Amino acid sequence: MNVADSQRVGSSLEHLGYTLTETIEEADVIVLNTCVVRQSAEDKAIGRVSSLAPLKKKNPNLVINLMGCLVGVRGAEKLKARLPYVDVFSPPSDPGPLISHLTQGEVRSLEDAETTRRFLMMDDELVLPQAEHGKLVSAHVPVVYGCSHACTFCIIPSKRGGERSRPVGDIVAEVRSLAKQGVKEVTLLGQIVDRYGKDVPDGPNLAALLRLIHEVEGIERIRFLTSHPNYFGDDLIDTIAELPRVMPHIELPIQAGDDEVLADMKRGYTQQEYRDLVAKIRKRVPDCSIATDIIVGFPGETEAQFMETYHVLSDLKLDVAHLARYSSREGTVATRRMEDNVTEEEKMRRFRLLEDLQEKVVAEINQKYLGETVEVLFEEKVKRRWKGRTPTNKIVFVETEDDLRGKLFPVAITWTGPWSMQAVLK
Repeated sequence: MNVADSQRVGSSLEHLGYTLTETIEEADVIVLNTCVVRQSAEDKAIGRVSSLAPLKKKNPNLVINLMGCLVGVRGAEKLKARLPYVDVFSPPSDPGPLISHLTQGEVRSLEDAETTRRFLMMDDELVLPQAEHGKLVSAHVPVVYGCSHACTFCIIPSKRGGERSRPVGDIVAEVRSLAKQGVKEVTLLGQIVDRYGKDVPDGPNLAALLRLIHEVEGIERIRFLTSHPNYFGDDLIDTIAELPRVMPHIELPIQAGDDEVLADMKRGYTQQEYRDLVAKIRKRVPDCSIATDIIVGFPGETEAQFMETYHVLSDLKLDVAHLARYSSREGTVATRRMEDNVTEEEKMRRFRLLEDLQEKVVAEINQKYLGETVEVLFEEKVKRRWKGRTPTNKIVFVETEDDLRGKLFPVAITWTGPWSMQAVLK
């Protein structure tokens, strides 16, 4: 979501005639887009913005914009006193305050991010900041902002607000605009993306939205993240199975494998229900890849409860496991009501156990690709090799002098590892 927000700000600035610089001393405007999912991220953001104070002192005309979850949806009064050299404070997903400051207040209705976006993007046309060596191949498109589920460990609802689904017309218009600019792949975003439309009476759901976007000419691949097991219905599974341009890769966090821990997290499902859902998806979409998120060391998690998580990961053999150690966050239910009683050393031990297990699992999964032919969408050149992704989101490298950016090619896999694969063009 932050990548999408940054793209939107960059696009807005380009409409005002600004160009991107990678040299901080050359900048007239500095935007720091922040994440505060973990305390370490918040500390890093504060440290980074504090490091900009000398630049502001040296150049009083420099505009510093602090954006994102550190500012949050409830305002920035405390931050203003602490960071007096910051000129503009922007909540997540809203370039309006910055553009208003730069245009001397010409932008109206700053409370309405979508109204601001339309004014800035010239008739709903989102113009992307240019990639370093050419146009972007893949772009992120937010479809639902905020979150109303309120897991006990998560600070996002208090920072990004309750969930708000974007109108279907706005989303499809944005995707059409991206396609005209050469974008081949879009990823639909939401904190819980499969809750899209649930805040709109009689509104379309994610499955219906995917079917509309599937008809946009020029878009070759469609992805979406992140899903929640409670809302991943049969209609969504059918949509993935039936639409060739909806990629068979699903982000489906379990967070923990023990039922008591899941209840304390307020996830709303059991381990068995998660296993059953994975089995149902694999039966309907046999070649899909499934990614998950796991938190180790949640308050009160015993060794036996952790081993339930270990066994789930070992049994299900998922393609990706995003691992995190529990971090207490002020303002969450877990911090208010539960004691963070798992030591940092134990959290790291559990983290390493899952990390080692997952590396073996993925190496085994990827080895099955050896000698196979798969279609890859190439995104960028990394040193001498072109980097792309399979439909199942596996990273593939091909060494060639040809320009492969934005092209779909069949490749033969010649080497596999746990984190990437190598191939030759067919």
